[in-house]
This record gives sequence, C-alpha cells and structure tokens, in this order.
Amino acid sequence: MESSPVRDATFIASAGKEADSAPIPAANNRISSDPGRPESPRRPLRWLNPGIILPLFAGVLFLLLWEYQVFHRIFDLKKYQLPLPSAIAEAMRDNFSLLLSYTGYTLTEAVLGMLIGSACGFLIALAATAWPRWGGGSLTMVAALNAVPIVALAPIMNLWFGDGIGSRAAIVTATTMAAMAINAYKGMAAVDPLALDLMHSYAAGKPAVFRYLRIQNSLPYVFTALKINATASMIGAIVGEFFFSSRGLGYLLSNSIKVAKMPLGWSCIVLAAIAGVIFYLVVERLEKAFIKWHPSQRA
Repeated sequence: MESSPVRDATFIASAGKEADSAPIPAANNRISSDPGRPESPRRPLRWLNPGIILPLFAGVLFLLLWEYQVFHRIFDLKKYQLPLPSAIAEAMRDNFSLLLSYTGYTLTEAVLGMLIGSACGFLIALAATAWPRWGGGSLTMVAALNAVPIVALAPIMNLWFGDGIGSRAAIVTATTMAAMAINAYKGMAAVDPLALDLMHSYAAGKPAVFRYLRIQNSLPYVFTALKINATASMIGAIVGEFFFSSRGLGYLLSNSIKVAKMPLGWSCIVLAAIAGVIFYLVVERLEKAFIKWHPSQRA
C-alpha cells in the first residue's frame, strides 16, 4: 500500500518532536519492562560487595574452626594454651571496665609517642632537604636508631624517664621517627623539576619553595608514614609496658600469662588489635580530608 507524502512528513515531524521532548535515558540504565510503572533506581547493597563479604565470611569461618577446636587437634594444643573464643569473650565481659581503662592508657602512650616521633622525623627531613651536606647524615642516624630492638631501648628509656607514661612515649618516639623522616624526605626531594624551575623563575626563595612546593609534595608520603606509625606505635607502647609499668595492656598481658589467666591475656591482644585498627582508620580519614586534591584520593 502506498503512503501519502503529506502523511509521512507529518509522522516524521511528530516523531522528531517527541524524540526531542522525551528524556534521554542513561546509557547504563535498562529500559523498564513495564512502561506504565516508573523504574526505581537500583542501589547496590553495600553488604553484597565481595570486598566485604569475603573477609567477613573468612573471619566467621576462622572463629568457628577455633571454637570447635579444629586448631587444637591440628597443632595438639590444650585449652589453657589456646583458649576458645567463647572463653575470651567471657573474660572481656567480666573485666570490661579494667580492659577499657588500660586500653585508653596504652592508646594515650601510643598517640603521644607517635606525635612526638613523627614531628621529630619531619623536622629531620626538613633539615636534610634544606641542608643536604649537614642534615643528610641525620637520616642515617635515625635509621640506625630504628634498627635497635625495642627490648633493648625499653630498659634505657625507663632508666632515663622513670616508670611513668614518659618512658613508653619515648620508646614509641624512637620507633616512629625513622619512618616519618625517610618518607617525608622522599616527598620533599621528589618534586617536579619543571615546578622547581618555575618557582626559581619567580625568584622564590628557599622558604617559599618549601612552603608552596616541597611540603605540599611531601604530604602523601607523610600520611603514608603516619599510617605505618599508627600500628607500630601500639607495638612499642605494649612492649614497653612489659618491663616497667603498673598499667596498660602490656602490663596486664604480662601478668595474665604469669598467673595462667590466658583468656584475659587474649582479651588484651584482641583489644590491642581493635585499638590499632581504629587508630589506623582515624589517620586514613584525616588523609582523605587533608589531601583530597591528590590523585590517590579521587578513586
């Protein structure tokens, strides 16, 4: 059947008008099977993310194997050597206020020591970058100090600063200084040569170059060092409490093992791990807030 040219022209014109006025669906959206019902936007369930489901499943499976003594049979362990998770949870419930107080004490030592150590490490990196001839050797000295085991530093620091919180903070300071100094120095030294030439073309002095270029460039490296130090500081504080201390998770862990209260000792380990993870997440959140301009934070 032949169609009228006038009718075809009218149809094409009306179709084009409707196409212009109709909303353009997104490329990734599917067309709804029911044209009369508006399709609700699909929101992916956060808990179905494999990055969360798989570690959660592995953790639950590990606890179940532990609770049903599979590890005891494999490694020929007794319950007093490896207490069950239910016994550890019961010890945490019975000593909750004591554990919470000691966790806060250890965390205070870790945070105080890490802040002092990181500040000292950053100043050493500044000196090594500004005066390479005189300050470069300080990086070697900090690396040598970091190579000394904590068990060797702890008695010395207790002798110098007493058995209070200062000695553990000093231990943490010594163990966290090197990571900050080396990372910050790398960030200050690895600047873009073109940006440095541009600063020099503007007759910028050394303070201006540091303020607007080198320190800005070192911030991602600084936060990397802080994340390393967040967990290392907890280790330093707990090990320092093994020797001379009357409070803290390390002190309670040492005493619990001596009197064979293993569930309480494992409670200290669990809380130390939780505190370390929380400390790390706080530093990571600060990183996202302070260097949101960096490409690593845009993913």
